Amino acid sequence: MITETFVHAIPLWLLREYLEELGGVAESETLIVGPEWRAELVKLPDHHIGSLRIGRVELSLHGEPEALARLRPGLDRKTMRAGA
Repeated sequence: MITETFVHAIPLWLLREYLEELGGVAESETLIVGPEWRAELVKLPDHHIGSLRIGRVELSLHGEPEALARLRPGLDRKTMRAGA
């Protein structure tokens, strides 16, 4: 199973750190492997709203549905932003 999502206003390095805190091991700057899952990160061009720039990262999660279901609540808590 593959789940793709776009993450706004969280830099790639911090998203990688969150995935490591959730049991993953960084094999490279953009590949994190966890128990029964792996995550691929791609830095996308910033989103511009007037003079404001908002960073974006594409997160692709690969794994069995059960493994992703265990990972998702922790990742959702870490990426939750006020006002989002």
